[in-house]
Amino acid sequence: MSKFAVIDCGTNTFHLLIAQPKPEGGFSTIYRERRFIKLAEDGIQRIGKNAYQRALSALEAYAQKINEYQVAATRVSGTAALRTAENGPQFVAEVKAKTGLEIAIIPGKEEAQLIYEGVRQAIGPQEAPWMVMDIGGGSVEFIIVDQTGVKWFESFPVGVAVLYKKLHQTEPISSIEIEQTRLFLKSKLVDLELALSRFPTHHLVGAAGTFDVIANILGTVRPTPHCDEVALDGFENLYQRILSANQEERHTMTDIPDDRADMIVVAMILVKLVLKIAKVEKLTVSRFSMKEGMLAQMLAEQEKS
Repeated sequence: MSKFAVIDCGTNTFHLLIAQPKPEGGFSTIYRERRFIKLAEDGIQRIGKNAYQRALSALEAYAQKINEYQVAATRVSGTAALRTAENGPQFVAEVKAKTGLEIAIIPGKEEAQLIYEGVRQAIGPQEAPWMVMDIGGGSVEFIIVDQTGVKWFESFPVGVAVLYKKLHQTEPISSIEIEQTRLFLKSKLVDLELALSRFPTHHLVGAAGTFDVIANILGTVRPTPHCDEVALDGFENLYQRILSANQEERHTMTDIPDDRADMIVVAMILVKLVLKIAKVEKLTVSRFSMKEGMLAQMLAEQEKS
């Protein structure tokens, strides 16, 4: 059976997923890998020299894996950092020349749609409306869904790399910076508040990334093999523990991956704000996100052809 590969070139992380379709629907994973690239470590306007090299090396390694597994078709998507970086087109051209991989830079709304497709597979049908939140390095996507389908979606350029660079200057983060971050986010997420007044939902589905960390610490049950229910009553203690620690202390916390220890502070401020705005009563974490949505789209197109 044919194998398919997708690569999600995110602002913080590059993901590779190689899979093959199952006869009964869905897919089985053959190989997956992620590398923390941090494209925006020198700012979102330009990919710095070190990040550029890390990204190039990752895609060269991914191209080798794709050849090794004799993949029939590959899709590569670039998101927020590659959308905004002035040397993004140069990077795309160099990747194609050195690896043969063609990166499609997708708009935020397409990114949101792909995230929804991935999350839907992970959590299964839901009776009540739900909202997906995917925290990236350069942008954050929200999708509001009910039984009839997607009601609203938007991508906001307030990813954790942006917040960290702009607002998190002291260690541990100061109370002034916490408030500045909160006010900045509130001003940027006005359209989200308006959407929630039109389509209220109290079920938040966090997609991968920071939410994986929250699920690993506060997860209670697994409704499906690819999602976790999270105990919301433990969130405030976790929030305080992370925000009161300096970066060195966060790196010693065994339940926080080293690669997330710097930006998890602003991510937690963002999550707490959204929990409040949406009056969230139920938090689910989806282990699937954009790359699984890309794969689902590829497989659907393959069936049609």
